[in-house]
Amino acid sequence: MLRNFLVRLPLFFILIMCVLVASAQDSIPRIILIDSAELSVFQLRPFQEKPRLIPRGIKLANSKASLKPAAFNLALRRRRLPSFWESKNKLGFNVSEVAFVNWNAGGNNAVSALADLKFERNYKFRYIQWDNYMDLRYGLNLQENQKLRKTDDAIRLSSTFGYRRDTISNWFYSVKANFNTQFSNGFKYPDRETPISRFMAPGYSFLGAGTSYITRNQKFNLYISPFTQKTTFVFDQNLADKGAFGVQKAIRDTDGNIIEQGENIFLEFGFLITNSWEAILFENINLKHRLSLYTDYLRRFGNIDVDWELNVEFRINRYIATTIGTQLIYDDDILFNEQKDDNGNITDPGEPKLQFRQLLGVGVSYAF
Repeated sequence: MLRNFLVRLPLFFILIMCVLVASAQDSIPRIILIDSAELSVFQLRPFQEKPRLIPRGIKLANSKASLKPAAFNLALRRRRLPSFWESKNKLGFNVSEVAFVNWNAGGNNAVSALADLKFERNYKFRYIQWDNYMDLRYGLNLQENQKLRKTDDAIRLSSTFGYRRDTISNWFYSVKANFNTQFSNGFKYPDRETPISRFMAPGYSFLGAGTSYITRNQKFNLYISPFTQKTTFVFDQNLADKGAFGVQKAIRDTDGNIIEQGENIFLEFGFLITNSWEAILFENINLKHRLSLYTDYLRRFGNIDVDWELNVEFRINRYIATTIGTQLIYDDDILFNEQKDDNGNITDPGEPKLQFRQLLGVGVSYAF
């Protein structure tokens, strides 16, 4: 029986091979002509059939939108339009101190502090640029055997709106508004009874229109205005009666009694040029320059009021910096060396002088 099976086995394999060859597909596909009318007939499936057998490693995607607040907020953040506002905030605090104990050469213990706050809010989009700037400074000095003294005091606000014809040019038609004043009373030490300046005495306001040249990185800004109104505010009546800072002083009789009080506001109309420039001199060494030139058309045209500030910052790290700053001011409406007679009458109103201020400080500087 085994012998008969072995004899028939080759015949069985031959039969199987014949069946496979008969049912196999040729490797070269046959060309089948299809009638064009048949192409217009197709079948649509009403729905996609779900796979019945899903391997464990495969996860089907969920097409349903999530209504959870977290997912909704994330979607909104992804679709939010970019902001055209740029914000800059800087806080600086400088402290210097000197102390002596049994010091043969002598000296007074002293502590000085200066706080500086700067805020910028700038908008730029295609043809429009709007720059807003605020600078607040206040400094104090305390020495042994002396009362507290003020070393720096400034409130400075600036806003410039510009419009250009195309997005290539750096020249803008601009409208500019500036305002400057101080926080507290100023004295000519050691006299502490008679203030020589106060809040809004003086206060300066500039409003004008002109043209600006602003680079794309906004590090250089030149503003030229042939039409600028300058307003000087002196809201302290004692200073206004003296004619301080250029306002019309009080009219007095022969006995010195006031007949008509001094003016609190003084208006001028003239030509204004301002320039600001920032540059990196070396690594971690920054230069900042600000210049303002103004001359009045109506009174002494060509006599220029100057306000020039130059600061160099040496940055040690992200939070610690050393600052060297200078400021130069000349204003022919601010007079010095007033002369009076024995009766208190003013014999010589004084003369304008060049004002100079220098600052050296090491402290904390934080930008946010």
